[in-house]
Amino acid sequence: MSVGSGSSREQQKQVSSTELWLGPMRLTQDPIQVLLVFAKEDSQSDGFWWACDRAGYRCNIARTPESAVECFLDKHHEIIVIDHRHSRYLDAEAVCRSIRATKPSEHTTILAVVPRVASDQEEMSVLPLLNVGFNRRFVENSSMIACYNELIQIEHGEVRSQFKLRSCNSIFTALDNCQEAIEITSEDHIIQYVNPAFERMMGYHKEELIGKELTELPKSDKNRADLLDTINTCIKKGKEWQGIYFARRKSGDSIQQHVKVTPVIGQGGKIRHFVSIKKLCNSNDNNKQIYKVNREDNALTESHSFRLKNRRKESVDVRSITSRSSDAPSLQNHRYSSMARIHTMTIEAPITKVINIINAAQENSPVTVAEALDRVLEILRTTELYSPQLGTKDEDPHTSDLVGGLMTDGLRRLSGNEYVFSKNVHHSHSHLSVPITINDVPPCIAELLEDEVSWDFNIFELEAVTIKRPLVYLGLKIFTCFGACEFLNCSEVTLRSWLQLVEANYHASNAYHNSTHAADVLHATAFFLQQENVKGSLDQLDKVAALIAATVHDVDHPGRTNSFLCNASSELAVLYNDTAVLESHHAALAFQLTAKDNKCNIFKNMDRTQYRTLRQAIIDMVLATEMTKHFEHVNKFVNSINKPIAAEDSNSNSEGSDFECSTNIRNSPENRILIKRMMIKCADVANPCRPLNLCIEWAGRISEEYFAQTDEEKRQGLPVVMPVFDRNTCSIPKSQISFIDYFITDMFDAWDAFAHLPNLILHLTDNYKYWKSLDELKCKSLRCSSE
Repeated sequence: MSVGSGSSREQQKQVSSTELWLGPMRLTQDPIQVLLVFAKEDSQSDGFWWACDRAGYRCNIARTPESAVECFLDKHHEIIVIDHRHSRYLDAEAVCRSIRATKPSEHTTILAVVPRVASDQEEMSVLPLLNVGFNRRFVENSSMIACYNELIQIEHGEVRSQFKLRSCNSIFTALDNCQEAIEITSEDHIIQYVNPAFERMMGYHKEELIGKELTELPKSDKNRADLLDTINTCIKKGKEWQGIYFARRKSGDSIQQHVKVTPVIGQGGKIRHFVSIKKLCNSNDNNKQIYKVNREDNALTESHSFRLKNRRKESVDVRSITSRSSDAPSLQNHRYSSMARIHTMTIEAPITKVINIINAAQENSPVTVAEALDRVLEILRTTELYSPQLGTKDEDPHTSDLVGGLMTDGLRRLSGNEYVFSKNVHHSHSHLSVPITINDVPPCIAELLEDEVSWDFNIFELEAVTIKRPLVYLGLKIFTCFGACEFLNCSEVTLRSWLQLVEANYHASNAYHNSTHAADVLHATAFFLQQENVKGSLDQLDKVAALIAATVHDVDHPGRTNSFLCNASSELAVLYNDTAVLESHHAALAFQLTAKDNKCNIFKNMDRTQYRTLRQAIIDMVLATEMTKHFEHVNKFVNSINKPIAAEDSNSNSEGSDFECSTNIRNSPENRILIKRMMIKCADVANPCRPLNLCIEWAGRISEEYFAQTDEEKRQGLPVVMPVFDRNTCSIPKSQISFIDYFITDMFDAWDAFAHLPNLILHLTDNYKYWKSLDELKCKSLRCSSE
C-alpha cells in the first residue's frame, strides 16, 4: 500500500449517488469521499475504513501531513478523520490548520479522534479543537458500528447541509444573469442582495446598498416610504404586492417600474425575507398611476350580502307558525304535508325514513304533540347529531374553549389573514443511529424495553436514553412481538428503515405532538391488543393495521390544531377543504413516504387485494382520531357493542350460548371497525389514565403546545381559538378536569366495559382527584408550590 500521497483500498460495495432536494430543486450528490489521516494502521483506522466500506463511501488513507494535504487537494473530500491520539507520530492540529488554509476545505467536515481518558483524568476541552478548525470530536472507539454511526450522522448533518449550500451558487448564478432587477431584504427591510441588473437599473454599486435599510438610502423620497407602508399593509394579509412605482436613481432622475414584492415565509409562519422583482415600464404607461394595489371587490360582496338579507326577510319563521297553530290549523297541516313531500325520495336514507315517519305522525296528532315532534325534527335535521350542546360560555370557559378548539374546524371565526404552513417533510432517514435488528439494541435501551408490556411503562425514560427517538426502538420491539414482518412479508431491515423514516417526519420541536407521543400511542395500542376481548375480536390484519395506524397517526403534525390551520387558510386546510385537515394529511403522507423509497416500503411484497384492505383499515383508524366525530364514534360503539353484549349477558340462559352470541356481536365486520376506532381513540388520549407522574408530564406538554398556538395566533393577528390557554392566566388543573369530564370518562367507561381494564379506571380516578385538589387550592400549575 502506498502511503506517500494517500491510498485507496478496493471497495467491494457498489457506490451510488444520492438524491436530495433544495426547495423545489432536485440535486444529485456523488458518493461521499473520506480521507483518513493516521500515521500508523491500527484497530481505530481499520474501524473507520470498514465503516466507510459499509456505508458505500470512497476512502483514502494518508500517513503524513504532506500526503494528507496533497490527497485532499486532489480529491476534495467531504469528510476528513485525523488521528489526534499520538502527537509524537502526527501533529493533528498542524494537519488540520494546513488543510483549513486551502479554499476547498470551506465545505469539509474534519473529525478529530481523541484518546479515551481515564475516570480520574480531565477530559479534553472541545474549544481548542474548534479554534484549530475541527468540526467534531470522536472519542477513541474501534467498534466498526460506532465509526459507522459517526460517519452516517456527519453525512446526514454537516455534509448534506454543506452540499446544499454549495448548490446555492447555481441559484445565485441564475439571479446574477437574470435580466430583471432583483432585490432581497430581511423582514426589517435591510437589503441583503441585489443582482447586476438592479445595479444597472438604479445606478448604485451593490456595496452601496447591501446592509442599508430601504428608508435610509441616499436620495430616498416619500414614494419609497409610502411603498413600504403599502407593502406592510398587504403583507399582514399574507399576500404579495404588485404595482407601478416611481423610483429615483442615483443620478437623480426618476424611472417608472413595475414592482412585485413577495414575502418569504420561514419556520413558524414568520416572514424572513422580501423578494422584489422590478422591471422598467413602457413610456406609454399611465404615469399618473403611481401605486396599483390589488384589492378585493367589496361591491360584489356587499351586493351578495344585501340579497341574502332580503331572502331572510321573505323566509317564514317556523316558530311563529307553530305559536299560531291554534289559530291556523289548516296552514299548519299544509306545512306538514309539504315537508313530507319534500322528504319523499326515490332512494331513502335511514334518517329520511325517520323524518317521513314523524311527518306522517304529525298530521293526525294534537297540537302539543305536533309541536314536540317539530322540535324533534329540528334536532334530527342538524349535522351534529352526536355532539352535545354546551351551556353558556360563562358556566365553564375552560370546557367551552377546549371543546370549541378541538371539535370545530374554525370556519365560524374566519380571518382575512393567511397562514402558510411550512411543510417539513423529510424524504431521508433519521440522523440518529438505529439498531440493525432488534438484537442490536443497546443494553440500556433493551433493559427499558423489557417492561414494555406493562401499562405503567415510562415512555419518557425511553425518550431520554434514545435522545428523543423512541419510536424506532419501541416500534421494532412491538412489531416483532406481533409478527408484523411475517404478515407484511418484509424484512426486519425494511421495517427498521420505515420506522426511522416515519420518526424523522415527526417534529421534535413540538412539545406534545412528536415521536414520543406516537410511541406512547403505539404502546397503548399494543397493550389493548393483548386484552382477551380485543384479541379475540380482531384478526392479524386488524392488529397490524392498528399498529401501523398508531405509528403514523400524527406524522408531520405542525403542533397546531385543525381550527388554527383553517382560520389561517393554510395550504393543508385548502387542500383538504377544511375537513379533517391534519388527520387526512397524516394518513396521506404516511403512504406517500412509504411508497417513495423501496428500502422503506413495508407493503411492497403484499398481495394487492390484501394491501387494499390493510390500507383502508389504516386510513379509517387515523381519521377516527379526529375529534369532531368523537361522540359519534363513542355512541356507535356503545349502541352497537356494549348494549347488545350486556343484553345478551342478562337474557342468556346457558353459558355456551352467551359466549357464542357475544362472539358474533364482537366479530361482525361492522363492529370490528368500531372496535378499532375506539381502540386508537382511547390510545391517542390515554394520558389521564396513565400513572400520575406520566399524566402530569403529558398535561404540561399539551398545555405548552396550546400556549404556543395562542401566542402565535396573537402574533399573526388570527382568531384565538382557545383563549383560556393563555400562558399567563391559564389554570392547567381546570383544563384537565374539563377534558376528563367531557371526553375521557364516558369513553373509557365504555372501553373498560368491553376490554376489562380496571387498572386504567383506577389511574383515571386518582388523577382526577389530583387535579380537583389542585383546583380547590386555587393552584393553576402542574403542581402546588409546596410540592
